[in-house]
Amino acid sequence: MQVPARLRRTAAALVAGCALLALAAPAQAQADTAGRATRYVALGDSYSAGSGILPLDPSASLLCARSTANYPHVLAARTGAVLTDATCGGAQTKDFAGSQYPGVAPQLDALRADTDLVTLTIGGNDNGTFINAILSCGTLGALSLGQGSPCKNANGSKFTDEIDANTYPRVKAALLAVKAKSPGARVAVLGYPWILPAAAQPGCFVTMPIAKGDVPYLRDLQTHLNAVIARAAAETGSTYVDLSAASEGHDACKPIGTRWVEPALFGTNFVPVHPNALGEAKMAERVSAELGL
Repeated sequence: MQVPARLRRTAAALVAGCALLALAAPAQAQADTAGRATRYVALGDSYSAGSGILPLDPSASLLCARSTANYPHVLAARTGAVLTDATCGGAQTKDFAGSQYPGVAPQLDALRADTDLVTLTIGGNDNGTFINAILSCGTLGALSLGQGSPCKNANGSKFTDEIDANTYPRVKAALLAVKAKSPGARVAVLGYPWILPAAAQPGCFVTMPIAKGDVPYLRDLQTHLNAVIARAAAETGSTYVDLSAASEGHDACKPIGTRWVEPALFGTNFVPVHPNALGEAKMAERVSAELGL
């Protein structure tokens, strides 16, 4: 039976219309995904948590001392991202897969397959790198009345050796674990902003009791830590956010309003030797600039 020409034209139009709808559906789905708010998860230690800055985040354990003025909150407010903040003061790489405190979930639990962005600082607490070095150098500096390099003399390459042997592989493993949980996410790991200047400065010993010869020693230690974090980032396809140039001249020896990190004594934070609100805001600024957010 011969099909009338008008019916053939109608059928062809329907087939063409269905084909166009089929092609348009993935494009529309892609547009809807692109149009939604960025799903942002913040991981990491006290430098990410903003520990020591008020106000505290009421959704976090008090043991984490997490601030609502930390760089993840600042970044989320700037970009409109939907933030899940899992940062916690004192975190080590082991706390990504295990519970750091009772009632505090492993940080990796915050990640999802559809997470878009992950930021973190991690590694400074592994081996007690920061706390052990600051305590050792501060104690020996006070005993020496700020003269010589007693901390370097006592510890030599101990801290950097521990970073190479333990911190580097752990940071790399942590970044790989993040990638495995959220394979489509952009992952940005921040270096630590400068705690001390390159050389001793007049008046700094009062607030940072580090002997003159140990100021460059601690600065070199932090340089080494940041370098292995950058290496781990490069080897895992993560973005390293370098704060060395940006934080130069904003160390703990500088006055209020200039410094990004508070000193050990007479600072404004209730947790010393950590970024203040200005420092956290500047860290958010660097992440935004590095990622083009």
